Amino acid sequence: MRLHRLVLPSIMVATLALGGCGQKAAEPSATATETADALSTGPTAPAGLLVDDATVKLPAVAGNPGVAYFTLSQSSGPAQKVVAVHVDGFERAEIHESRTEGGVSTMAKVDSVTVSPDKPAEFKPGGFHVMLFDAKNAPKVGDTVEITLTLDNGDKISASAKVEGAGGGDDGMAGMDHM
Repeated sequence: MRLHRLVLPSIMVATLALGGCGQKAAEPSATATETADALSTGPTAPAGLLVDDATVKLPAVAGNPGVAYFTLSQSSGPAQKVVAVHVDGFERAEIHESRTEGGVSTMAKVDSVTVSPDKPAEFKPGGFHVMLFDAKNAPKVGDTVEITLTLDNGDKISASAKVEGAGGGDDGMAGMDHM
């Protein structure tokens, strides 16, 4: 009786294994090259949009936020809004705007930044920028990371950004409390 319990399952497994031998393998849906190309390029950029001069500046003090700068330009079409940013190596990214009015500098989170053919969206010191929080597997100076921008219509555009050290220059963030 005990032998019966072992033999029957073994026969069933062997029958299923041999039954698959005569079947034709399924055709792949994409070639290995097409799959690698799709993975290496990331989200497809909407026509007419270009991210240029992307850099990520690491914080001078570990645990403080970093910052990302770039220019998003649009060659044609209706105005679009950047509503979210993701930067590899950081858990959270927020779009902020720095302003100086009456000698007082402020920084505040914003929900979106508009780009149009006649007005690029410049993320630079003293203006719009992306604050980078909670580094995970933090990039190092000289590395390249991917920045992905999400538009209000759901489209995404990605670009490579060079990682730089905090540096000693004025990055528009002097005197501001980074949380």
